[in-house]
This record gives sequence, C-alpha cells and structure tokens, in this order.
Amino acid sequence: MCLLQKDSNAVKGALDQLREVGWAKRWSSQPYVSRRTTSLRELTTLGIKNAENLAIPSVRNDAAFLFTVVGTTGFLGVLAGQLPGDWGFFVPYLIGSISLVVLAVGSISPGLLQAAISGFSAVFPDYQERIARHEAAHFLIGYLIGLPILDYSLDIGKEHVNLIDEKLEKLIYSGQLDAKELDRLAVVAMAGLAAEGLQYDKVVGQSADLFTLQRFINRSKPQISKDQQQNLTRWAVLFGGSLIKNNKSLHEALMTAMSNKATVLECIQAIEKAA
Repeated sequence: MCLLQKDSNAVKGALDQLREVGWAKRWSSQPYVSRRTTSLRELTTLGIKNAENLAIPSVRNDAAFLFTVVGTTGFLGVLAGQLPGDWGFFVPYLIGSISLVVLAVGSISPGLLQAAISGFSAVFPDYQERIARHEAAHFLIGYLIGLPILDYSLDIGKEHVNLIDEKLEKLIYSGQLDAKELDRLAVVAMAGLAAEGLQYDKVVGQSADLFTLQRFINRSKPQISKDQQQNLTRWAVLFGGSLIKNNKSLHEALMTAMSNKATVLECIQAIEKAA
C-alpha cells in the first residue's frame, strides 16, 4: 500500500457526488474509526489464525527458494562428479559455488534476491490467490474509509495498491499526522495482513504492511510508545479484519475483478454491485 500526493480533491468530489445520487453507496461508508485497547484473544475470536505470530515476518518463500537452490546444485554437482578427468573436479566445484554465492548474498544483502524469490513464490498454488486477497483488502478498506484509489497491481514482485490523498501525504511528509489520521491509515495498512490472517494459518505478505505502518507511526505527532504501537497494530488488524469479514461478498467480488485486471472504476463497480 502506498499513499501518493496528487489532486485527490477532484476524485473525492466525484465519488461524493456519486454517493449522493445513490450509486457509490459504499464509498466512505466507514469514515470514523476509534482506537481502543485490543487483546490477542479478540483477534482469535474474530477468526484470525495464529494471531500471536502476525507480526513475525514469514520466511516460507525465502526458505523454499534457498532449499531449492541448494538441493538442485547439490544434485547437479553429484552428477557432474561423474564427468571424466579434470571436468569431474572443476564442474562440481563451480556448481557448488552457486549455493555459496546465493547464501552469502542472502545474508549480506537479502534485497538483491527479492526479485528471484518473488518469482519463485509463484510455484506455491495459493500465492496468486494470496496476492489478490491481500491487495483487494487494501483497496476495499481504503474505499470504505474514504481514501481514493489511484491504481493497483497484482503482478508478482510489483503487487501494490496506490491511494491518493494530498492532505494526508503532506501531513506524512511534514511529520504531523495526528492520532485520528494515523488510525485511519493504520487500518488500511493492516487490511492485507488481516485478510490473509482470516483465511490462512500463516501470513506471508505482512512485511511490507508492517513497514508501511511503521512509516506512518514515525511521521505522527505526538509520538506513541512501543506498547501503544503494539496495541495500534492489533487494533488495526481487528478493525480491518472486522470490516473485511462483514463485507465478505464485496471483498470476494473485488478479488475477482482485480484478478481479471479490471480498471479502478470497474473494481469500484464490482464493489457497489456486490453491496
């Protein structure tokens, strides 16, 4: 999820007018959010699986990629060892060095492997569905809360939902986000994590969401304590998860539209038709 500074007033004005004439009924239908103390038990009661591990980054895709590289190069190295003469020594050595290079890069600069890991993640049967579920949650909650969507992508390695709100982006850049706006942004930021948590035992795409939330927290004023940050994260997951659960048909219709590469307007139409 990303917030961009563009002329959002025109977009908001158009959506507000459509709501007034009875078309965009779900637009900004949940404009008010109010933070409160939230426990892990409430997340479990809502249906979030493994709530205690939500903030722990998943290593599923990374581990699968590394195991595959090591396993494949090991197997090829054994086969290459049967080559005649010096080839049987040098080729296995060169193949084995691939694993060492990958492990070294992963330890020192893991970001350099992210494109390869993202591409490799496609081998998991649930991965594309996870992306659609995750990004559709950001889109839907942003729409319900009243933050216009500029664009989105479900392409592996490029998945995102871009929101537009000039006022909020200026507050973020100036470090002047107040508690009310921080709460709104936190709910949208945690929506993808919440959507995965409601469906799967383990959440895979939470790292970017947690990074985005931390960025908002760092740009807020007054600063909140570590305990308050933890509670904000839990509450945002609970609030966002509740909205997703209570608007399941809208979320699923949006997932289908986004998976079919619908335009933003067509995605909004999918939400409104499912309402």
